[in-house]
Amino acid sequence: MYNILICDDEKDIVNALDIYLKSEGYNTVLSYNGSEALEKVRTEDIHLVLMDIMMPVTDGITAMVKIREISNIPVILLTAKSEDTDKVLGLNVGADDYITKPFNPVEVIARVKSQLRRYMMLGGGNFPEKAIVIGSIELDDASKKVTVDGEKISFTPTEYEILRLLMQNPDKVFSPKEIYQKVWKDDPYGAESTVAVHIRHLREKIEINPAEPRYLKVVWGQGYKMERGVKE
Repeated sequence: MYNILICDDEKDIVNALDIYLKSEGYNTVLSYNGSEALEKVRTEDIHLVLMDIMMPVTDGITAMVKIREISNIPVILLTAKSEDTDKVLGLNVGADDYITKPFNPVEVIARVKSQLRRYMMLGGGNFPEKAIVIGSIELDDASKKVTVDGEKISFTPTEYEILRLLMQNPDKVFSPKEIYQKVWKDDPYGAESTVAVHIRHLREKIEINPAEPRYLKVVWGQGYKMERGVKE
């Protein structure tokens, strides 16, 4: 799941955002000035930053500039209505969006989801090693759990291994023989038909319309691949 860094010198705001985001299933990391936020980005696995502009020690604009030197994660600035100039400056130095205080929880969640979706579609993000996300498919290798649009889907061990192989290597084409060797770890005799059957079963489980797959694509004469840039 995504890790969201919340940064504001007003603890009530941090606490409110913490509650909103956790209720949606996000993990949160808390900080109270720009220097703390920058350190969290450097040392922790952060996928999006919600950060106030006006803060002591290091303000949001300065922190924004420094974050962009080391990361392209989405940053949403929190601003007061009177800070129009700072909003423009923030966007100019690399912020992705801004939310004006006082904010609506529904708006916050919608903006966060939108920025994360766009970021992942562009191939960004550094998920924990055992978590793989492509479009609406999430594979957690620690628990061997796969969800599609938030719904848990059951797979046979072989189906799971094929799906993991393809998701770990988005847009890379694997021939049936390569898939067979990597998953079955055996000589690829009869690989074409065996792999084809398993691919069909996978499509039935992860695709809305298996006849017109969005994720698991065939590259004629070459093999199969998992499409990274799926539009939701």
